[in-house]
Amino acid sequence: MRLTSFFASLALLTVLAFAAWIEIHRPQAAAITPTLTGRVEYCVSCHAGLHEISPSHPLQAFGCVTCHGGDGLSLDKNLAHSNMRGGANPSALEVVEASCGGDTCHSGAPDQQRDHIQRVTTSIQSTYAGAIAQIRYAFGAQPDLKARMGVYAIPGLSAFDPAREKSPALQTFAENCLNCHISAAPLPGSQYARFSGCSACHSPAPGEQDQDHNVHQLTTAIAYTRCNSCHNRGNYSLGDIQFHPRADQPEDRLHDYYQPIAQFTRCEYTLECADCHTRQEIMGDGQIHGSKKDIQYIQCRTCHGTLTKPPLTRTIGDPNDLALRMAFLNPVIDLKGGDTILVTEKGEPLWNTRLLPDGSFEIFGKATRQRFIFKPVIGSACQQNPEQQESRYCHECHAVER
Repeated sequence: MRLTSFFASLALLTVLAFAAWIEIHRPQAAAITPTLTGRVEYCVSCHAGLHEISPSHPLQAFGCVTCHGGDGLSLDKNLAHSNMRGGANPSALEVVEASCGGDTCHSGAPDQQRDHIQRVTTSIQSTYAGAIAQIRYAFGAQPDLKARMGVYAIPGLSAFDPAREKSPALQTFAENCLNCHISAAPLPGSQYARFSGCSACHSPAPGEQDQDHNVHQLTTAIAYTRCNSCHNRGNYSLGDIQFHPRADQPEDRLHDYYQPIAQFTRCEYTLECADCHTRQEIMGDGQIHGSKKDIQYIQCRTCHGTLTKPPLTRTIGDPNDLALRMAFLNPVIDLKGGDTILVTEKGEPLWNTRLLPDGSFEIFGKATRQRFIFKPVIGSACQQNPEQQESRYCHECHAVER
């Protein structure tokens, strides 16, 4: 009887100790009520101290559920994480409309430059339509280089279905080469590390910030290394339908920025890719294109002008000018009304530039925050042929031999 009582008491103490352990380790309820939803969330009970996603997505305004989904009222991990969108990445293209869309967010009106999702999902970065068109044309599956198919179907593109292709080369292409578009998982290796969807460009690579690979950050300060996780790490070969990594081991920025295949001017390897290429070039312009050459249009003359014409500029007068919004989101320049900035031939603001009183311009690196000063070509000793205004002609005199 005493032995029975002993074991019963021991069992009771064990249960009480276990209950006490659970209570000690149970997350303490911490609530926030995001101003955009007005609904209580308890996500920060477990995720306290997590790096705020970005200055334009403050926790007190957005909370967690607006973007991530899940059950914000539950303190149970499995229940709280049920129905989360995109796992840890709500910007993945298959869920981005539910996570980041809406008229007041990233599915807004094109005339307000808020149609980010529509432009990204139709871009060649996402559809891979350019590569698919080129490989199908090369092996006789279509009569020209027009974009007809993408890795997913959207208005203007049907889905690329390898099973319906007759050429063995296209079958091999589907097996080996469909991993560069931003809706696909990247190739293995730290040099290719990236997320998918919007985070492919707007987040650091997995593991760049902490050992848990728990990167919780969006940024508009995009360094060339983010671009290089897809670009300039090698080439696809039509000969064997394989990806061939670059064989060199670049040890400095000049050689890391570009593959060793050509000459480049100082600004092309000193600035970041996003310092020159515009949002429409990088994120898409909402139209279907068959090649990056169809959408890329920035030339040396965009900033430097020509011998006969200065570069295009605009003086900021509207307080809602897109340039002011961009400078607010990435404050590398103290842009304000009355400043004169460079604009492209399509009217896109180069908001990180400004005209100086002596007629020269300043430009600030969007990621490095470095300041550079440059002068227009007009009035200089340049002898460039006025009929030859593409950047490749500028390279004849201004390129650096590597």
